[in-house]
Amino acid sequence: MSLNNAPRSSRVHIALFGKRNAGKSSIINALTNQSIAIVSEVKGTTTDPVYKSMEILPIGPCVIIDTAGLDDIGGLGDLRIQKTMEVLGKADVALYAVDASVGITAEDEEALKKIREKKIPTVIVINKEDLKECSEEVIKELKTQFKMPVISVSALNKKGINALKEQIIKLLPDDEEKFKILGDLINPGDFVVLVTPIDKAAPKGRLILPQQQTIRDILESDAMAVVTKEFELKETLENLGKKPKLVVTDSQAFLKVAADTPKDILMTSFSILFARHKGDLVELIKGAKAIKNLKDGDKILVSEGCTHHRQSDDIGSVKIPRWLRQSTGKQLAFDYTSGSGFPDNVEDYTLIVHCGGCMLNRRGMLTRIQGAKEVGVPMVNYGVLIAYVQGILDRALDPFPLAKMIWEE
Repeated sequence: MSLNNAPRSSRVHIALFGKRNAGKSSIINALTNQSIAIVSEVKGTTTDPVYKSMEILPIGPCVIIDTAGLDDIGGLGDLRIQKTMEVLGKADVALYAVDASVGITAEDEEALKKIREKKIPTVIVINKEDLKECSEEVIKELKTQFKMPVISVSALNKKGINALKEQIIKLLPDDEEKFKILGDLINPGDFVVLVTPIDKAAPKGRLILPQQQTIRDILESDAMAVVTKEFELKETLENLGKKPKLVVTDSQAFLKVAADTPKDILMTSFSILFARHKGDLVELIKGAKAIKNLKDGDKILVSEGCTHHRQSDDIGSVKIPRWLRQSTGKQLAFDYTSGSGFPDNVEDYTLIVHCGGCMLNRRGMLTRIQGAKEVGVPMVNYGVLIAYVQGILDRALDPFPLAKMIWEE
């Protein structure tokens, strides 16, 4: 997979914040060396957050997010600011733009405080150096005051832009090895069998993103991926001639795959792998433990990180509600969300059931999990829940000793 074709969820998310006319869009154009953001002297040109997938050398594949000014006004302005603050939940690196001719205001200080509370690596970018030069003494004072790197630039003539890129690289999350999909579970030369059902929900002519990314991770680990359908799994295992290290299945084929996979072969699902890769498997296991405590009338939020055409037997809106009602014997109420939005009122729910998060970046998924945790609402993901209601979660967690220990407590 080339850098240009890297999915948005795998790209570093770099978000631009600041007041109106601080030059956020100009900084984006200078960073990307393209005119991808509208630049105007009129305040408030950027309204809703704008996402642009780019490759910026030497940073690599990125998503640049341009946001509305944090000093926007009026009723619409308040909504724009709310949308801007939502971006904090998915930003890997924040760039906070300040107009050098104006300096840092009380509004800037308050915004920087909120960003710091989110623990997002941040660079203060003093822009418009061509209008007013920022002295080394001032930069040093700002670094001390805000405990953040400070770079002075002129987006107009691109002065300081290379230094800004270098600073971004220093702040990038260094977790590539830690958060492999399954590369840390296998050794070079191992076989991994991937069970990928081809049903009416499967996309025409291709595999879904988690399956593609898992195959790539196996190949990068110098192991071998064997792809089969659920009804051919038993024959596939018999014909391999070597015991696979792991069998990974689509969650909806769990029971069939569990029955056909010998007990001495580790087995899990794509969704459980992504619960660990994109989120926090331990917290999601705690969410599964909360299912047995559901009561009549409890509200459940089913949330997906993408939008798609729902089938008649859609997993989120049809199957999961049915499985939960059957498993608990309770009369439960369900709400549904999809896409980049996530409700602010998560405290109104007893349980959140989330998809695998393949279309969200890791920070975005962790933000959702942490937000639910802070208000005491357990969250579980599709794969963990399906394994639970089908009675095979214990086995599906065998590859993950820490998560299994939490489950067995």
